[in-house]
Amino acid sequence: MAFNHLANDRPRILVVGGGYVGLTVASRIQKDVKASGGVVTVVDPNPYMTYLPFLPEVAGGSIESRHAVVPLRQHLRDSEILAAHVEKIDHRNRTATLRGIDAGDTYELTYDQIVVAAGSVTRAFPIPGLADAAIGMKSIEEAEHVRNWVLERIEVASLLKDEDARRRALTFVVVGGGFAGIETIGEIEDMARDAVERTSQLRSSDLRFVLVEAMGRIMPEVPEARAESVVAHLRARGIEVLLNTSLGEVEDGHTLKLVNMSDKSSAGVVEADTLIWTAGVQAAPFLKNSDLPLDERGRVRVGADLRVTGDDGPVEGAWAAGDNAAVPDLTGGGVGGFCVPNAQHASRQGVRLAKNLLASRSGGQLEDYYHENLGAVAGLGAYKGVANIKGRSFEGPLAWLMHRLYHGYAIPTAERSARVGANWILSTVFGRDTTPIRHARDPRLPFLAATGNAPEAKKARLSPGLGSARCVLSREGTHRAGGSRRPGVGGPPPAPQ
Repeated sequence: MAFNHLANDRPRILVVGGGYVGLTVASRIQKDVKASGGVVTVVDPNPYMTYLPFLPEVAGGSIESRHAVVPLRQHLRDSEILAAHVEKIDHRNRTATLRGIDAGDTYELTYDQIVVAAGSVTRAFPIPGLADAAIGMKSIEEAEHVRNWVLERIEVASLLKDEDARRRALTFVVVGGGFAGIETIGEIEDMARDAVERTSQLRSSDLRFVLVEAMGRIMPEVPEARAESVVAHLRARGIEVLLNTSLGEVEDGHTLKLVNMSDKSSAGVVEADTLIWTAGVQAAPFLKNSDLPLDERGRVRVGADLRVTGDDGPVEGAWAAGDNAAVPDLTGGGVGGFCVPNAQHASRQGVRLAKNLLASRSGGQLEDYYHENLGAVAGLGAYKGVANIKGRSFEGPLAWLMHRLYHGYAIPTAERSARVGANWILSTVFGRDTTPIRHARDPRLPFLAATGNAPEAKKARLSPGLGSARCVLSREGTHRAGGSRRPGVGGPPPAPQ
């Protein structure tokens, strides 16, 4: 059916965002809404839901990138899927302003009810040189690029004559000691060592991995004793863990100047071709272009029943959940009284929101969202992991297995679970795939060479100079306390930044 036709003649429930909450809500309400003569419209620039806890494993080559996403059109057959950005929400007039991807046209889309499930984006700081040198870990494209880049740096280094250039190529820096950063550096370290073992010109000792964290500890989601054991584990693998240290400046795209958090003195310099930023997230910034009530962190204010709630009570026809919503934690375990932004909460909030929305349409009673935190699990490479489940801590192969079992089950749809499981089985039997796809970032290079129009060869860079597409700059200073909050099973997040 034509977009313009649907925009005017049918009652619409608009779901902003096709992530965990958006996919869950749409899948549970689409048939009922369609049967009543309405339509569920899901708006997201990507026609897929990304299972964020799998990004480190994609970067580490354990999961193929397309298997870590859920195609919306395939699994939401009774919904309307629009590949567009939401630029503004005017709830007073029940209108959203949409812009198609790739600088597409702008539309005014009317709706009857709205579900705000836009999630979060990378939170970066205006550190000199950061945007030109770093990459985030918040999208499937970033994770896939990191995988290819790390493997390509190893291939490049294997034939470099200049020792300084060789050391830079084989040095990999991750900023942020939350779950995202810990898992990312653990996975790529594992992959890189596998790749080097297959390269006769290099030795494993040539590799250097550095983790930078502004707090005095990593992984605030687990008990301090367990976090300290993870630090010891990483250091035993040869990974440098720099605590109470921040990134102050990036010079010439590869000179990383570090700062001691205690006195702002220099903490040294690291020369590296690879800089991965996992130091925080924030609610989708377009929400500031809405008339919905927001809290001081830019999140939509909601009640325990997941209705958007302002100073005067619930806002009629508006719902929100997930990372972009300040959802009260009725268990009392959330930092600041709110649920932490992770997949464990997002999946369950989506189910409760869908039930409450349908109940509101039929005059039924709404129920509050309540879920006790189950714990946290993390994979640190093959057969390495850490877990904290209901107060009990685990590490090693058992924690790694718990991580895989949980997330293999938690990724939406049985079809995706099967694909991911097949990836794991194949990696176990045949080993990790360490094949770099060199020209993925510029696939036209071979054709340009064939036509005699290839550009002059020059050193490749991790970032093309525009920065991560999902990075949002803050007015605050350098990387401060608090690592990235991993959107998987988790406990309390770092203190508000």
